[in-house]
Amino acid sequence: MNPTLGSKFKQADPRHGIPRDLPLFNRADVDIFHRRDKTASMTDDPNLSATAARIASGDRRALARAITLVESARPDHRTQALALLDALGTDRQALRIGLSGTPGVGKSTFIESFGLMLTAMGKKVAVLAVDPSSARSGGSILGDKTRMDMLARDPNAFIRPSPSQTQLGGVARRTREAVALCEAAGYDVVLIETVGVGQSETLVAQMSDLFVLLLAPAGGDELQGVKRGIMEIADIVLVNKADGDLKAQATRTRADYAGALRLLRKRAQDPDGYPLAKTVSALETEGLTDAWDAMQTLTDWRRDHGIWDQTRADQARHWFKEEVQLQLMAQLTGDADLRDRLDHMERRVIAGDMSPAAAAMQVLAKPA
Repeated sequence: MNPTLGSKFKQADPRHGIPRDLPLFNRADVDIFHRRDKTASMTDDPNLSATAARIASGDRRALARAITLVESARPDHRTQALALLDALGTDRQALRIGLSGTPGVGKSTFIESFGLMLTAMGKKVAVLAVDPSSARSGGSILGDKTRMDMLARDPNAFIRPSPSQTQLGGVARRTREAVALCEAAGYDVVLIETVGVGQSETLVAQMSDLFVLLLAPAGGDELQGVKRGIMEIADIVLVNKADGDLKAQATRTRADYAGALRLLRKRAQDPDGYPLAKTVSALETEGLTDAWDAMQTLTDWRRDHGIWDQTRADQARHWFKEEVQLQLMAQLTGDADLRDRLDHMERRVIAGDMSPAAAAMQVLAKPA
């Protein structure tokens, strides 16, 4: 495994017309920006249908470029991204699996072993890994391909690291749209790896069909190691590293979590026995088949009982409201008069003349 990341990723270079506001990316991912006027709308691009057709046929390079496009914050790129998503439609559905875990639990090792098992079964697997961004520089390492080098070389797998930027919830702002692109490209399973366990990690549940929590044995007081909120949304808890000297400890940890899960209020979207806890060894590839069987059993039950479709509908409603809020904020900061009012009220709040709540009400109040 090559630890050197510099040769694999390049920063945006304004000299070549590549926008500065894009995250770190592969050079092949941004060729789309060189082939047309940056100010042209993709809705007027005669190649839109051809681009959508390449993605639908499983062209990984076209998929990578499309994800780069949806991650861009530029307004013209946003118009192009929405046009592309509309052209692709929502006919295809993959099994979306959200995955989170404590630091050092072996998420990358698990994803690689699990992904290779699925591709050996003939399934196409996409991995969307969200890396934490620096609070100072805003940069991210994006080294997931180097940590999953065997899976990255598999022709039936696609790995895409993305920076979290300032987004809370363990996922990037446009991860949901990247998932939709992977579904349109014909991937059967989409693994969404979050930044890591924390109080805000529950957002991934709004874009996944199953949520898997990966934990490590011998981590101290296991039942205090993870916030209750994330335990309440977990469908399956997997205790990793159940091998060697840690195997016995992993078995005890699994029993602890199985007992804790039984104390939680039963959810309407779960059959008897769920949520459940299992042990796995990503290093020795043990327990992965059992974990996959448990995921399929839960998925089939939810499909048969109409919960799958209802969950997807609830998620669509959630993201509609989120998008409305984001666009309202964009209008607020984009309108010159509103921006002046915002700046004026901000100065009054800083000076102590007004409370933040009262100033916010004044900014949003309709003029008489």
